[in-house]
Amino acid sequence: MLNLNKILHLWCPLPAIVLIANCGTCLAAIPISMLGQGVPTLAPMLEEVVPAVVNIATEGFVEQSAHPFFSDPFFSQFLEMPQRRSRRKTQSLGSGVIVDAGNGLVLTNAHVIDNAQKITVNLLDGREFKAELVGSDPETDIAVIKIAPDDLIGINLAESNNLRVGDFVIAIGNPFGLGQTVTSGIVSALGRSGLGVTGYEDLIQTDASINPGNSGGALVDLNGRLVGLNTAIYSGTGGNIGIGFAIPIDMVKQVMSQLVEFGEVTRGFIGVEYQDLTRELSQAFGLDQYLEGVVLVEVLDGSPAGKAGLEVGDVITRINNKRIKNAIQFDNEIAMNRAGAEVDISYLRRGSQKSISLLIGTNEVLDDKTILKNERFSNTTIGEIPRESDLYNKVAGIMVYSLKKGSRTWSSGLREGDIIVSVNRYASPSVDTFVNLLARFKGPLRLKVYRGYQSGFITVP
Repeated sequence: MLNLNKILHLWCPLPAIVLIANCGTCLAAIPISMLGQGVPTLAPMLEEVVPAVVNIATEGFVEQSAHPFFSDPFFSQFLEMPQRRSRRKTQSLGSGVIVDAGNGLVLTNAHVIDNAQKITVNLLDGREFKAELVGSDPETDIAVIKIAPDDLIGINLAESNNLRVGDFVIAIGNPFGLGQTVTSGIVSALGRSGLGVTGYEDLIQTDASINPGNSGGALVDLNGRLVGLNTAIYSGTGGNIGIGFAIPIDMVKQVMSQLVEFGEVTRGFIGVEYQDLTRELSQAFGLDQYLEGVVLVEVLDGSPAGKAGLEVGDVITRINNKRIKNAIQFDNEIAMNRAGAEVDISYLRRGSQKSISLLIGTNEVLDDKTILKNERFSNTTIGEIPRESDLYNKVAGIMVYSLKKGSRTWSSGLREGDIIVSVNRYASPSVDTFVNLLARFKGPLRLKVYRGYQSGFITVP
């Protein structure tokens, strides 16, 4: 039976030939210019913007089991079978946006160029460029590539914080490898999260028609400014049903600046566990009214939060004067700051309003290995993957260094040496991210685990 509720990244494998039925004129053009006999048209704006959107083709290789029999996550370990691997050639199509014409910088999705050994960029005018990778951040699904800055046309960037539900937007990309395609719609929702599309989600939802191949393409406003980077669709068939998602450009700019300067993204860390502030918790903390925010449930000793004086029970309401509505938004705001950045935090303590300035750190301020106090992971010690591990630099995750026999994690099937790469489909590439994910989910945890070169899922109740 087909699962009719899937989140699909908008990449398009080769070859791809798809027939798409005409669904009518749900929303045609928005009148921003009048030509001829007063016919409304988007053409003047698009003539300036479309040349900045490019088509991207990649080629690469991935390792896979030589036979499905060896795909069982722990089969080879239990029966001491040899690990048989083979290499498979991959090809994909996607889109990108030129954001710095002078330096040849192009934005796209991380999954578009994943495992790519060859990246080719095709412009609207027919020119073809070989691209090199500047940096990629799978947790936000953002990548920056570079081409020769030869008479390129770039796009202007907007501020996605100014977007409102109902604003008109236009999606531009390369669906199904057909070539440059433009569709229009509105912003259907803002701040979508918990979809499992990326590790850090604050997505724009739109009904502008986007399809596989639109990944990395542009979502622009009526002034032709980039407001988002198309990344995924919600579909049961692989085609558009009017629910698409884009990464807001404000988040993209933060990640892009780190990728361009450092080639990678270093996530901010303050050393707390937290959960959404509910009405019940508001009453329990004696607040006069229900407020949006997060409650600190753990503050690690020696962490930036601990040194700044934050305590268990503090209710965080703002970061850099931006309202914090829930734990996911709090996670995003902290993670988008590089270590060393100073942030202003507003919080409530026993009903009194307080504020502090806090220096973002990294989990290196703690020991290399962290004994988790979380109930589900009590008696379990985790840490970064050691350099001597065969999987160092091959997977992003955290390693189980020790666990007590009979503990909840041991009974669930975790073992010493296992590498946890995701929690409930959210990537867990570092200790601080993993600890934050444990605090976010109160129900069962579905962990993706590598044991040797085999992977599988373990559920911790």
